[in-house]
Amino acid sequence: MNQKPYLTLDDVKRIAAAAETEARNNGWAVSIAIVDDGGHLLWLQRLDGAAPVSAQIAPAKAHTAALGRRESKIYEDMINQGRVSFLSAPGLQGLLEGGVPILVDGVCVGAVGVSGVKSSEDAQIARAGIAALA
Repeated sequence: MNQKPYLTLDDVKRIAAAAETEARNNGWAVSIAIVDDGGHLLWLQRLDGAAPVSAQIAPAKAHTAALGRRESKIYEDMINQGRVSFLSAPGLQGLLEGGVPILVDGVCVGAVGVSGVKSSEDAQIARAGIAALA
Protein backbone atom coordinates (compact mmCIF):
# COMPACT_ATOMS: atom_id res chain seq x y z
CA MET A 1 0.00 0.00 0.00
CA ASN A 2 1.24 3.48 -0.81
CA GLN A 3 1.81 5.97 1.94
CA LYS A 4 1.59 9.74 1.75
CA PRO A 5 2.55 12.67 3.93
CA TYR A 6 -0.15 14.53 5.83
CA LEU A 7 -0.50 17.60 8.03
CA THR A 8 -0.24 17.07 11.77
CA LEU A 9 -1.74 19.43 14.32
CA ASP A 10 1.77 20.69 15.09
CA ASP A 11 2.28 21.45 11.38
CA VAL A 12 -1.00 23.34 11.26
CA LYS A 13 -0.08 25.38 14.35
CA ARG A 14 3.32 26.29 12.85
CA ILE A 15 1.73 27.37 9.58
CA ALA A 16 -0.91 29.42 11.40
CA ALA A 17 1.64 31.13 13.66
CA ALA A 18 3.88 32.08 10.75
CA ALA A 19 0.95 33.37 8.70
CA GLU A 20 -0.32 35.39 11.65
CA THR A 21 3.14 36.86 12.19
CA GLU A 22 3.34 37.90 8.52
CA ALA A 23 -0.08 39.53 8.72
CA ARG A 24 0.64 41.34 12.00
CA ASN A 25 4.06 42.54 10.83
CA ASN A 26 2.31 44.26 7.94
CA GLY A 27 -0.65 45.53 9.95
CA TRP A 28 -3.11 43.40 7.99
CA ALA A 29 -6.39 42.24 9.54
CA VAL A 30 -7.19 38.93 7.84
CA SER A 31 -8.72 35.53 8.29
CA ILE A 32 -6.44 32.51 7.88
CA ALA A 33 -7.76 29.06 6.99
CA ILE A 34 -5.84 25.79 6.72
CA VAL A 35 -7.37 22.68 5.16
CA ASP A 36 -6.23 19.10 4.57
CA ASP A 37 -5.78 17.53 1.13
CA GLY A 38 -9.53 16.97 0.83
CA GLY A 39 -10.31 20.59 1.58
CA HIS A 40 -11.58 19.88 5.11
CA LEU A 41 -11.06 22.72 7.54
CA LEU A 42 -8.34 22.15 10.13
CA TRP A 43 -7.82 25.74 11.30
CA LEU A 44 -9.66 29.05 11.06
CA GLN A 45 -8.41 32.22 12.65
CA ARG A 46 -9.91 35.69 12.26
CA LEU A 47 -7.57 38.43 13.42
CA ASP A 48 -8.98 41.43 15.24
CA GLY A 49 -10.48 43.88 12.77
CA ALA A 50 -10.87 41.40 9.91
CA ALA A 51 -14.14 41.67 8.04
CA PRO A 52 -16.66 38.98 9.00
CA VAL A 53 -16.97 37.82 5.38
CA SER A 54 -13.23 37.04 5.32
CA ALA A 55 -13.93 34.10 7.65
CA GLN A 56 -15.99 32.55 4.83
CA ILE A 57 -13.75 33.54 1.92
CA ALA A 58 -10.47 32.24 3.42
CA PRO A 59 -11.69 28.63 3.83
CA ALA A 60 -13.20 28.72 0.33
CA LYS A 61 -9.86 29.80 -1.15
CA ALA A 62 -8.02 27.09 0.79
CA HIS A 63 -10.57 24.44 -0.27
CA THR A 64 -10.18 25.41 -3.92
CA ALA A 65 -6.36 25.32 -3.73
CA ALA A 66 -6.37 21.90 -2.04
CA LEU A 67 -8.82 20.24 -4.41
CA GLY A 68 -7.26 21.80 -7.50
CA ARG A 69 -3.71 21.18 -6.27
CA ARG A 70 -2.82 24.67 -7.50
CA GLU A 71 -3.09 28.27 -6.40
CA SER A 72 -6.61 29.65 -6.52
CA LYS A 73 -5.24 32.59 -8.53
CA ILE A 74 -5.03 30.28 -11.56
CA TYR A 75 -8.81 29.98 -11.60
CA GLU A 76 -9.26 33.72 -11.14
CA ASP A 77 -6.92 34.37 -14.07
CA MET A 78 -8.78 31.89 -16.31
CA ILE A 79 -12.11 33.51 -15.48
CA ASN A 80 -10.72 37.00 -16.07
CA GLN A 81 -9.44 35.84 -19.47
CA GLY A 82 -12.95 34.87 -20.46
CA ARG A 83 -13.24 31.24 -19.35
CA VAL A 84 -16.27 31.98 -17.20
CA SER A 85 -17.39 28.35 -17.32
CA PHE A 86 -15.14 27.80 -14.27
CA LEU A 87 -17.71 29.74 -12.25
CA SER A 88 -19.86 26.60 -12.45
CA ALA A 89 -17.11 24.13 -11.44
CA PRO A 90 -18.58 21.85 -8.74
CA GLY A 91 -17.16 22.27 -5.26
CA LEU A 92 -15.01 25.28 -6.10
CA GLN A 93 -16.13 28.53 -4.51
CA GLY A 94 -12.97 30.47 -3.66
CA LEU A 95 -11.91 31.33 -7.19
CA LEU A 96 -9.85 34.32 -6.03
CA GLU A 97 -6.14 34.75 -5.38
CA GLY A 98 -5.13 33.90 -1.83
CA GLY A 99 -5.40 30.10 -1.73
CA VAL A 100 -2.03 28.31 -1.86
CA PRO A 101 -1.54 24.53 -1.83
CA ILE A 102 0.89 22.93 0.62
CA LEU A 103 3.15 20.56 -1.30
CA VAL A 104 5.43 18.02 0.39
CA ASP A 105 7.65 16.00 -1.94
CA GLY A 106 5.32 16.86 -4.80
CA VAL A 107 2.23 15.70 -2.89
CA CYS A 108 -0.52 18.14 -1.94
CA VAL A 109 -1.19 17.71 1.79
CA GLY A 110 -3.52 20.69 2.15
CA ALA A 111 -3.72 24.40 1.53
CA VAL A 112 -3.79 27.79 3.20
CA GLY A 113 -6.38 30.41 2.32
CA VAL A 114 -6.22 34.02 3.44
CA SER A 115 -8.72 36.83 3.01
CA GLY A 116 -8.87 40.42 4.16
CA VAL A 117 -6.38 42.52 2.20
CA LYS A 118 -5.32 42.74 -1.45
CA SER A 119 -5.34 39.31 -3.06
CA SER A 120 -1.59 39.36 -3.68
CA GLU A 121 -1.06 40.19 0.00
CA ASP A 122 -3.41 37.36 1.00
CA ALA A 123 -1.21 34.99 -1.03
CA GLN A 124 1.92 36.48 0.55
CA ILE A 125 0.58 35.64 4.01
CA ALA A 126 -0.35 32.10 2.93
CA ARG A 127 3.12 31.50 1.47
CA ALA A 128 4.76 32.81 4.65
CA GLY A 129 2.76 30.31 6.66
CA ILE A 130 3.69 27.42 4.38
CA ALA A 131 7.37 28.41 4.53
CA ALA A 132 7.33 27.56 8.26
CA LEU A 133 7.25 23.87 7.30
CA ALA A 134 10.66 24.07 5.61
